[in-house]
Amino acid sequence: MDGELIRPGDAGYDAARRVWNAMVDRRPLVVVRCASVRDVQDAVRMAHEQGLEIGVKCGGHSVVGQAVPQDGLMIDLTPLRAAVVDPAGRRARVQGGALLGALDEAAQAYGLATTAGNVSHTGVGGLTLGGGMGWLARQYGLTCDNVESLELVTAAGDVVRASVDENPELFWGLRGGGGNFGVVTEFEFRLHPTGTRALVVEQRFPRPAAAAAFRAWRDLLPSAPRAVTLTAVVDDDGVELGYVHVGDPDDGLAYLPVFSAAVGTPAAGRVEPMSYLELQRMQDTPQGHESRRYWKGNYLRSLPDEAIDTMLRRGTEDGSGDAPDLLPYVSLQAYGGAIADVPDDATAFSHRDTLVEAVAAARWVDPAEDAARIAATRRCGTAIAEYASGVYVNALSDDGVEGVRRAYPPAKLARLTALKDRWDPGNVFHLNHNIAPTGRRAHVANPVDRRDPEPTR
Repeated sequence: MDGELIRPGDAGYDAARRVWNAMVDRRPLVVVRCASVRDVQDAVRMAHEQGLEIGVKCGGHSVVGQAVPQDGLMIDLTPLRAAVVDPAGRRARVQGGALLGALDEAAQAYGLATTAGNVSHTGVGGLTLGGGMGWLARQYGLTCDNVESLELVTAAGDVVRASVDENPELFWGLRGGGGNFGVVTEFEFRLHPTGTRALVVEQRFPRPAAAAAFRAWRDLLPSAPRAVTLTAVVDDDGVELGYVHVGDPDDGLAYLPVFSAAVGTPAAGRVEPMSYLELQRMQDTPQGHESRRYWKGNYLRSLPDEAIDTMLRRGTEDGSGDAPDLLPYVSLQAYGGAIADVPDDATAFSHRDTLVEAVAAARWVDPAEDAARIAATRRCGTAIAEYASGVYVNALSDDGVEGVRRAYPPAKLARLTALKDRWDPGNVFHLNHNIAPTGRRAHVANPVDRRDPEPTR
């Protein structure tokens, strides 16, 4: 091997199997840290010969820990982390184990960027294959919309390329279909002249004023400039409303009077110019992989008053409940703009007519809170789902087959199933939000906690 093979008891084993959600505590039989495409091919073939489940790790941000197969083989791509930029051609070649921060840093050296999530330690691979939302999406489309080509190791251990001209149907499916079709070892992205600056606006409204301000924020969604991404967070104290502008901060400040006139006078807030790299690291978790996590996501085509009230209550009768400190927060991020410009059938990614994404999420440290946190987040997510039109595949948790059906409409799911039949008829790559080949039952990923307090949906 060009990389290394790690077994239980070896130095580095526990670090290699650790992922972003501390609830995930599975033990692979072997971890293959791949330093070349050949290593990935050998790992896939070895798993097939030994009858081992395959998990693929890059950033490890799946909330259910799909990268970590119990008693299986983990393909750890993190040694394949290079990002090389061609500034003249405005292209970046990024290896399959790179994190978003590596792509951002390489491109920003030339004042360039592409849509790349909101957390710098997310893996490029998982984000892109599911779609890829980020602060640049309303200007330049999703991450998957900016892919020029991909290199893939298939279930048979072969290396193929996918682009508009080469394996075009596979190229379609890899842009939004998740990790169902193989292990991507290289991405080629288009880059855009974004500059290196950004502006963040956050305004805090306590609970008595939250509903009116939230409704006014909602009314701004259809008309906001494409360089502006409106944001909202509902928590114990009320709601934080704001926006992110990528580009000259003075241009972003020009929208502030419009925003402030609509939402009103906040109790507190900040208006902060920063570098684009600082923006991309703003939501990073300094504690790393120490927190326990759970979430439920929803796409909404509209945001009626009743949906806003539901979000403010966070799945309870009045927004407090018996233990308000155990309730999830609800974060919202605006869609539209360039996301909706792309024809719906151009990629496997679905629900391009989404107005806003809403995610009910919890983060905690004490294992004794697991059951209460998960149950509260499920209640909140289910309440919001009454107003939803679908879900982002990267925001799925333990939603099972029903979650996949919410992520893709029937026609796209049928097309993705046909691709699975072609490229992975044995469902070798099933530790994902699984699209099963014809005649096979879809694999339901392990729950985040084997002591799951309620049946998975």
